Amino acid sequence: MIDKLACTIMPYAWGSHTAIAELVGRAAPATPTPGEGRPEAELWMGDHPLAPSSVMRQGKPVSLADIIATNPMRELGETNVQAFGARLPFLLKVLAAAQPLSLQAHPNQAHAEAGFDDEERRSISPTSAHRNYKDRSHKPELLCALGPFDALLGFRPINDTLALFDALDVAELKNVALPLRSARNASNANNDSGLLATVQAIMATPADGRAILVSKTVAACARTSGLAKDAFTKERAWTARLAGLYPDDIGVVIALLLNHVHLESGEAIYLGPGKLHAYLGGVGVEIMASSDNVLRGGLTPKHVDVPELLRVLDFTAGPVTKLVARAVDEVERVFDTPAREFRLSTLRLGRASCAKKRQVTRTTSGPEILLCTEGAVDVRSKADDAVRLERGACAFLGAYTGIYTLDGEGTLFRATVNA
Repeated sequence: MIDKLACTIMPYAWGSHTAIAELVGRAAPATPTPGEGRPEAELWMGDHPLAPSSVMRQGKPVSLADIIATNPMRELGETNVQAFGARLPFLLKVLAAAQPLSLQAHPNQAHAEAGFDDEERRSISPTSAHRNYKDRSHKPELLCALGPFDALLGFRPINDTLALFDALDVAELKNVALPLRSARNASNANNDSGLLATVQAIMATPADGRAILVSKTVAACARTSGLAKDAFTKERAWTARLAGLYPDDIGVVIALLLNHVHLESGEAIYLGPGKLHAYLGGVGVEIMASSDNVLRGGLTPKHVDVPELLRVLDFTAGPVTKLVARAVDEVERVFDTPAREFRLSTLRLGRASCAKKRQVTRTTSGPEILLCTEGAVDVRSKADDAVRLERGACAFLGAYTGIYTLDGEGTLFRATVNA
């Protein structure tokens, strides 16, 4: 069957009061006054146990997790059950960030398995605020912007970071950056080790010295003297904003080591294991391996486990490469990534398509979720199951669906397993 999904909206504090409501075509939540209304941060589409989507069966809502558990071979396909178990291996989201998210990274598969098993042995409650690993899975992810979107991602090239620190001319900042400068100047230096030592030095700043380091760094970012007019303008502006949201948080300084990335609608980035990042603001479609493992590094009141974060971080320095979608045909473009759990593509039909093509057929090789972000598209299977997807609506197609037809004018995001 082709099932229209009812999905949960997660009300995290950094979310928007309008973006998701506008996407799904309903009134925005209550005006954010003290004690009223909740921001809407993420729309979850999948079977994640924290917030599984549901479908209507015989007039009653049924959890997608239960549908899959009842017949995983039928819904997921034998190959995917063997590879990932009896669960949907990906989680699709609409993310709407009105404020910056925390600095964070996700573990690779080996770190996730070892970390989860260790915390299980130590009997740390799954609901504990100090729990790092909620499951045994890594969490690669991809984000495609639905409009202007800003993020911090990965460590900036070493020479650029040192040029910024020199221009800011803050003694305390220069001191914590000494390992980075020494590594850069050594003829056979490993820049990874210099970055690691610098991040360690920043995070090891005593509590009474953090406020001084952050305040002097922020003040230097606000200066214009000694800096070229266009030198690191966005980075310095974001430093001031982050410090306003998280006063004295050492993450404000860590953020200055990272690449600032700006996306326009349709542009995407891939986040591999260990990449330190923070989404700063905007709306996008996000897909990831279905995991809840997050290691935070600052810009948050939540638990920060510095030794564990440093153990999983990728300290490779360099610029960010945006993903360029590969054309499958005249209507579908796919974002290729190394992630096994997911594959994300866009389909543009009718006037949204360069070829103005209204109808195409596709074939499932595993479970799929279709999300409409523009217009309206009818989805019909060979068995004559059919749903209409309008802006903000989504549907689940089990592996058994086989050939299906898309007909209409609009834009769909297609989430599948990376066969």
